[in-house]
Amino acid sequence: MANTPSNIVVPPAQSHDRHLREIGGNAVWSLSSCKQGFGVQQLRDGLTSTYWQSDGPQPHAINVQFLKKTAVKELAIYAEYRQDESYTPSKISIRVGSNFHDLREIKEVELNEPEGWVTIPLRGPETGAHLRTFVVQIAILANHQNGRDTHVRLVSIFAPEASSYSPLTNFKSDEFAAFSTIR
Repeated sequence: MANTPSNIVVPPAQSHDRHLREIGGNAVWSLSSCKQGFGVQQLRDGLTSTYWQSDGPQPHAINVQFLKKTAVKELAIYAEYRQDESYTPSKISIRVGSNFHDLREIKEVELNEPEGWVTIPLRGPETGAHLRTFVVQIAILANHQNGRDTHVRLVSIFAPEASSYSPLTNFKSDEFAAFSTIR
């Protein structure tokens, strides 16, 4: 077993749901603002000892942009109120769209002194199933104790596991197996 620092955390969907996969590596991440040395790299490094720190007026935003329309099922945010106090988000808005000009809010979430992972299931507004989008924006609308800047330690975004179903896999005879692939 490899030695790993104790402050590397496994996102909750990876630890308990085998039907989800983390897709943050397939996206382009950007921030509304950040203090030098507290940007996207710290937000995505897997360590709870580092964090993104905003720098400027609210709302603060984390933008996740995919190159193609992507199925998204869940979002996970790691926050530590005991350590960050007034820097900890208390109200966030999840927005989705085709680009930054047509974002629409699909969920507003209140965070009450969060410690650890906060998972947010995402559903399409029309169907209630997982949604398909190009852009996901996490907007921090307010912090605890009316704090101005914010700390977010980690963010993970999950998609449904890719289906491995093929209508040809049900045929087991040698006659069908001979025609089960296309050359």
